[in-house]
Amino acid sequence: MTVAECLKHHRVQFLLVLLILAAVYWSVVPEMVQQWYEDENYSHGFVVPLIAGYFAYERRKDLASVLAEPWWPGLLLVVAGLMQLVVGWLGTEFFTMRSSLVVTLCGMTLFLLGKRLFRLMLLPLAYLLFMVPLPYIIYDMVAFPLKLFVTRVSIATLKLMGVVVMREGNIIMLPFTTLEVADACSGIRSLISLLALAVAYAFFLEMGQLRRGLLILAAIPIAISANALRVIGTGVLAQYWGARAAEGFFHEFAGLAVFVVAIALMIGLGSLLSRGKGGAA
Repeated sequence: MTVAECLKHHRVQFLLVLLILAAVYWSVVPEMVQQWYEDENYSHGFVVPLIAGYFAYERRKDLASVLAEPWWPGLLLVVAGLMQLVVGWLGTEFFTMRSSLVVTLCGMTLFLLGKRLFRLMLLPLAYLLFMVPLPYIIYDMVAFPLKLFVTRVSIATLKLMGVVVMREGNIIMLPFTTLEVADACSGIRSLISLLALAVAYAFFLEMGQLRRGLLILAAIPIAISANALRVIGTGVLAQYWGARAAEGFFHEFAGLAVFVVAIALMIGLGSLLSRGKGGAA
């Protein structure tokens, strides 16, 4: 029996399973969506399920025709996901609770429809992890050294450009104003969003796995470099226009412009990597 036939024949049972899953995660998912709305670092969360759905849609013919062969060990993964949810709930650890949804979905796919379908659904399911906000302890562990790195690079570049500047931690001191390299300028926000976009973009292109991996990894230096450029540009303008260059409209516009530049660089790199034999590694 194919997956399409199985879903049609057991549609009531599958609907019941989905209703139970929705009831179990009723309080988890809405709170995660609220964080997407309130926290700019994770606003990309709104598009992640859509992209994951598109990945599944692209495979719809293969998914419908593959044989449904329920794999009983998948039930252990379902139990592991539900236990992860309980542990996260007891410890009020949101990342554990939210990521357990992906684990549970993987287990249900294996248990109900089998390993062949799971292989086809692995990318869409794994991509859903991008919608789960990181624990702030991990976020801070990444953001802090990035801030210091971007500050050092910016200071060195500004000095080469003849700008009189000094550094204290992540503080850039200019003759007429002082700038702070905050989390938004560290590149962590762009990095998270750009990685999610890079994975999607890499799998839309016709290229080998090695090139896909290279394109995805390139999102890291691209995001960091683009934000360093933002800080350098702000420092140069602040030298002549003071603190106004780092506040209000310019600050918001610079953040958007930097992200657009980062996307353009990623698209350009993807175009280069996809040239020639698209399937070659």
